[in-house]
Amino acid sequence: MPAKARLSQAAVEDRRQDVLKYVVERGEIRIDDLAAHFGLSLMTMHRDLDDLAGRDLLRKERGRAVAFPALTMETATRFREGAHREAKSALCAAAARRIRPGSTLLIDDSTTLYPLAGALAKIEGLTVVTNSVGLAQRLSSAAGTDVTLLGGQYQGDFNSCTGREVTRGLSRIHADLALMSATAVHGGRLFHPLPEFVEVKEAMLGAATAGLLLADHSKFGKTATYCYGDVTLYEAVLTDTGTDEREVAAMRELGAEVETVPTEPCGS
Repeated sequence: MPAKARLSQAAVEDRRQDVLKYVVERGEIRIDDLAAHFGLSLMTMHRDLDDLAGRDLLRKERGRAVAFPALTMETATRFREGAHREAKSALCAAAARRIRPGSTLLIDDSTTLYPLAGALAKIEGLTVVTNSVGLAQRLSSAAGTDVTLLGGQYQGDFNSCTGREVTRGLSRIHADLALMSATAVHGGRLFHPLPEFVEVKEAMLGAATAGLLLADHSKFGKTATYCYGDVTLYEAVLTDTGTDEREVAAMRELGAEVETVPTEPCGS
C-alpha cells in the first residue's frame, strides 16, 4: 500500500482554519467528535488544536475544544491572516504588476493585502498611506518606501485604526491608487459588518484616482450588515480562479473589469 502523501504547510493551515471555524460555530465540541468529523486521528487533531490554542484562537480543555465568545471569523485579524494564503499571495502579485514606480498608494486594513508588502519593496519611490498597523509593520523594512500610518481609534480585532482622525487625514490626501479587500461580496455588491470600516473604505476611494479590489474566493456569496456600493467603484477586481463563476458573471454584468488569477501552491 503506497504511503500517504504528506500535506504542505499551507494545506495543514487551511485544515486548521476549517477546524477553528467548526469549533466557533458550535461554541464547544468534544475532541474525539471533532476528529471523527474531519476524518483525522486523535493525535493529529490534538496537534492541530495545540497549534490553534497556542495562537489564542481557541481553548483546549479536558477532552474539549472551546471557542472564545468574542471571536468572529470575518473580523479577527489572527484568523484572517492565516486563511487562504496562497490565493492572497497570487492576488497581491497581480496587483503589484499594476503599480507604477513613484505612486502614492492607499491600502486598507485587509489581511488580503499583507503579502503585498514584499512586492512593494521592489518598486521604487512609493508612498504608502494605511490605517493598518500590521501592514505598516511589514512595510517598515522596505527600503525606499515612505510609509504613513493613519492614527485614530485602535481596533484590536483588525489591528488597525478607524474614526474621524483617519477619515480627516484621508480628506487631505490625493493618491494614485487605493488597494483594498471586502469582507463579503454578493452579486457584485460590497458588504462589511462594521460601519466604521465602511467609512474608511469610502474615504480611501474618494481620495484616490483609481481603486483595486482584491478578494479571494472565500469572500463571495456572502453578505454582512452594511452595504457600501458595488464593484464598479473600482477600476478592476482581482480574484482567484476558485471564485464561483456566477459571482464573476454578476460583476462583469455590472460593467466591472474582473481579472481571475491562478493560485500556485506554496513552493511551486
